[in-house]
Amino acid sequence: MTVKSSTASTYAFVEDLRAEGTTAVLDRVLGDYGCDTLTVAAAYHRARDVTPHGPARVTLRRDGTHFVPPADLFDGLRLAPPVQAGAEHEPLREVRRLTAERGAGLHGWTVFLHNTTLGLAHPDVTQRNCFGDRAAPADLCPAHPDVQAYAVALARSVARLGVDAVVAESLHYGTFGHGYHHERSFVPLGPLEDFLLGLCFCPRCVRHAEAAGVDAGRARSEAAQLVGRVMDGTSGADCSGRLPGHLPETIAAYVATRTSTVTSLAATVAEAVADEGSRLFFLDLTGAIKGYADGRPTGGLAVDETWRTGVDPGAVSAVVPGYSVLAYARSPERIAADVAGYRAALADGCSLRAVLRPGIPDTDSAEHLTTKTKAARGPGGADAADFYHYGLVPFPVLERITAALKA
Repeated sequence: MTVKSSTASTYAFVEDLRAEGTTAVLDRVLGDYGCDTLTVAAAYHRARDVTPHGPARVTLRRDGTHFVPPADLFDGLRLAPPVQAGAEHEPLREVRRLTAERGAGLHGWTVFLHNTTLGLAHPDVTQRNCFGDRAAPADLCPAHPDVQAYAVALARSVARLGVDAVVAESLHYGTFGHGYHHERSFVPLGPLEDFLLGLCFCPRCVRHAEAAGVDAGRARSEAAQLVGRVMDGTSGADCSGRLPGHLPETIAAYVATRTSTVTSLAATVAEAVADEGSRLFFLDLTGAIKGYADGRPTGGLAVDETWRTGVDPGAVSAVVPGYSVLAYARSPERIAADVAGYRAALADGCSLRAVLRPGIPDTDSAEHLTTKTKAARGPGGADAADFYHYGLVPFPVLERITAALKA
């Protein structure tokens, strides 16, 4: 396979292509907007989206792949992905053919360990919190061997579609605030408690920590005590600072052991993708953890808080060829600082991509997006700018991409 170098992409769903026609979408993204690559969701998760220019103005999505999983990759595995309606028509192969005809790139956006369907069917492979609850069915534990085998097979499947890169979302630990859908809490959980409730203490994570010399039992007990105070009506503490400054020593040591699990899994998946002739781009979600709701991240830079999902950017970037970050901020200065922070942390030779939102909640105009794109791609910044998301914003908002890329 000839691997294409990409400088700009727009994210899209297969449903967008099916509704509007692949050629029409490519005309806009590759022609009008000026991108050289389309990033399409090959495997996605449950969601309910407002889709302003779709045939359905509100779209329900479910977990699953937009291709039929190859039997040789999943035979004998305990976990296999659900399959989306219409997958038998191989929509991604059509997109590959049409992008190739235009000399454009195609990236296969793949959600790995965030899958409610699999978690509900196999609760033992999900993250287990400090109280012993399997209460995050959407979050598959990256330390579980069945999950690791699933991730490798899924990655190989997407690479076999002929994509130039597999964009790996959720190839790390999940967080408490995103472990299920339609969530409720009338307990005033502070940042500390929220983080601690998302820590996994499943048998494999515990054994891994103990092998590293950490008292996992004490870490779990301390985490349960801290969260328990709030459950009993005590005010929460703060965990907005950098690890390990705001965590008790034993818990901080336990948290630190998670990075080797994520790095090892990323290395294994990247190698599998390379075997299939493609590349792995690791998608770091810290920018969304900090700025998704309003585009106003506070506290430290995103690169300094990747520990929340068990990610060490320096270590991961040493085993993958590409690294993508979410530049979800209103301030161009904040974006420039966040992206520069990642650039300084990444291993030499690892490509860096910055994902921006062209509309609400953090972009007001074409001029604003242009300024933010320049900030992301300035000196010491990203190699490429990606835009999120074709099907989720109105056409006039998408048209801002044209000016941003021309500038």
